[in-house]
Formats: sequence, C-alpha cells, structure tokens
Amino acid sequence: MLDLSKIEAGKFTLDDAPVHVEALLGNISSMLGQKARSKGLRLQIETVSLPHNLHGDPTRLQQALLNYTGNALKFTECGHITLRVKEEAQTDGTATLRFEVEDSGIGIAPEAEAKLFGAFEQADNSTTRKYGGTGLGLAITKKIAEVMGGTAGVTSTEGQGSTFWFTAVLRKGANVVEEAARSVVESAEAIRRDHAGKHILLVEDEAINREVGQMLLEEVGLKVDLAEDGRQAVEKTRSGNYAVILMDMQMPVLDGLEATRQIRQLSGRETTPIVAMTANAFIESKDQCFEAGMDDFIAKPVAPEALYETLLRWLEKGSR
Repeated sequence: MLDLSKIEAGKFTLDDAPVHVEALLGNISSMLGQKARSKGLRLQIETVSLPHNLHGDPTRLQQALLNYTGNALKFTECGHITLRVKEEAQTDGTATLRFEVEDSGIGIAPEAEAKLFGAFEQADNSTTRKYGGTGLGLAITKKIAEVMGGTAGVTSTEGQGSTFWFTAVLRKGANVVEEAARSVVESAEAIRRDHAGKHILLVEDEAINREVGQMLLEEVGLKVDLAEDGRQAVEKTRSGNYAVILMDMQMPVLDGLEATRQIRQLSGRETTPIVAMTANAFIESKDQCFEAGMDDFIAKPVAPEALYETLLRWLEKGSR
C-alpha cells in the first residue's frame, strides 16, 4: 500500500512497465467479484478499443481502481457496479485514459463532494459510523492520478449513486502487441512439437475461465482434466499423473493453497509442478504460493503468452 505522506513529499516514483488495461479490469473483477455476488450486485466491465502499447505503473493503477471499487461495494446495497475505461486524449507519444467506477449506491450530498478527496474526510460522521473507513483511499487515488499527469473527481446524485473517476497519462512504448504475438506463436509451437499429448490438470472454479483455459491448452495439443475446487484437485491428482497442475488460488470447498499442501503429501506427487493462477499479483501472495509448495505464478486473467511460456518452462524441466 502507498503512504500518502511519501507521495506528498515527492518520495514516490512510478514504475514504467507495459499496461494491459483489460487485464487490470479483469484483475479487479476477479478479486472483488465474489464479494459483489454475495451482496447480490452485478459487477460489470465496459471498455473500448485502446492502444495496445501503453506503458505506465500497472500496480498503482490497479490500486487506484481497487480503492474506488472497494468503496463502491461498501456503499452499494443493490443494483450494479460498473468499471469503465475511455480514451480521453491522445498524442504521438501518450494516451490519456479515464477510468470510472459507477455504482447505484447511496450517493453523496452536493455539499460533501467538494471535500471528499481530502485525507480522512467522509461524507458525514454517520456514514463513517455505518460503513467504516477514513476516506484515505480516495485521497491516495487522487494523488496517484496527479503523479500520473491526471486528476480525480466524482459525480453523484444523493440516493441514486455515484461515478468516481480518475485520469492518467500513459506513455506509448514499443509495439508490445507484436512482441507478445511472436512470443505466443513460438511457445505454442514448441509445446505442440515437443509435448503434445501430455496431461495437464486445470483447477478453476469459474466456468468461463475453465472453458477458456481448456481451449488454450487443447489448442497446443495438451490433454486436459478439469477440477472445480481444491478437493477435486486433490482427488484427481491422487489417481492421475499430471505433467503440470494449474491451480487457482481462491476457490470454494478447498482453496489453492490448502489443496497444494495436501497434494504435496501424496506419494509420488512431491515434485509435480504446480503453477498458481491468481488475480492478486502482489508480493505477499507470491510468498504464500511458494510457502504452500507451489512452483510458479501466473497473474489472472491469464494472458496466452504468459500461460504458454510458463507451461513450456515446466514441461521442459520435466522432460530432462
């Protein structure tokens, strides 16, 4: 997490890495989707065609979106939350994107809007008592936006909902789309040539993610078994010999960490490669994965180039 005082003191530098906007939005949806569903809310994503070669600080952008979406979940009892991104401006070297989180929640009184982005401000004291929180996340989000050359704000109708937004200027970099496409083709061809027919276990509780994952794996000639939760994964691993296990982290019945611990106790499965798949791409999660006995880590939503490159690495290790 970011310390507001560090940003204000100028002791804060941005990373410069490829930014995949669709992946960022997908990460938020994966992290908070279950919480939204448990409240009966629809969590929606709306995006438009964007430049593919953008560079910026994806971790800070994700934190800013998480701050907004987490607030929207807190203050919305029914209806929807929509994550939206638009292109606001473009030059030869930059693109200015506008990120929005719209909710059908309690809304904000006009007199409260002006001070909402100040540190430790809330709409009113009764809101703080009912919903908790200090409003610091909004102040941090605004500072992140400003450091990225943008700004932040809100439009709201009391009793009907709010749209929190921020803008960020991202740099156009090398053509990462062509690089990624080349990487996908090379890794896919190597798997198809050297490892076709090997068995993979895909452990994933979301039906659409299972379907997409199965399609990507079968596309390169691999045989796929599916498990919908950690308990099924343990049972299938007990009776099946897999070249690699792709393990979702957050699942009902038994999560990926505990499933991995149990698989490592099975005779002959102590060294089966287990690759974590998780939307929470922060260092603490990686440490948890490795402590549980996992071997590698792919951020969700899984990009084909990351999947094929990681699979190829572990399939080649198993062939030695």
